[in-house]
Amino acid sequence: MKNNVIYQETDDQKKLDRFFMMNELEYSEEHPVATDRIRCWEALDVKGDLAGAVALALRQGEYIIDGIAVDEKYRGTDIGRTLLRLALGEVASRGGGYVFLVARAPGFFRKEGFETISKEGAPNFFECLTCPQFGETCHPEIMRKSVAGGTEVNR
Repeated sequence: MKNNVIYQETDDQKKLDRFFMMNELEYSEEHPVATDRIRCWEALDVKGDLAGAVALALRQGEYIIDGIAVDEKYRGTDIGRTLLRLALGEVASRGGGYVFLVARAPGFFRKEGFETISKEGAPNFFECLTCPQFGETCHPEIMRKSVAGGTEVNR
């Protein structure tokens, strides 16, 4: 427990997907992207309400943050950082070399060591890349982080 928040693993995918959608991550229940989520964590406040969550997935041999969000009233705390570090630690323990994500808040991820990469340099498994709004009305950044101690996979 940290900051009166409990961090624990969860396998409740529907709960996480609803939470991600409520926090403005773009998820489509009608057109889900095939993802092999390997571990997910949630942060619960003292009332047992979901304060944050992260989903780690493996797509086409690459590790990705398949969703990370913190409830608005908990933003600016270390909940997001703690959740991200849980996922990065898992990747390192599995020998992964990189973690990829699409960031709507790239400043947070830059502080955590992620770098922006070009659309052309990104693995072709982010649904954002095929969306007609990408780069027009929606401007997320595709980012990657090298995981210390891991080995490069498919790179």
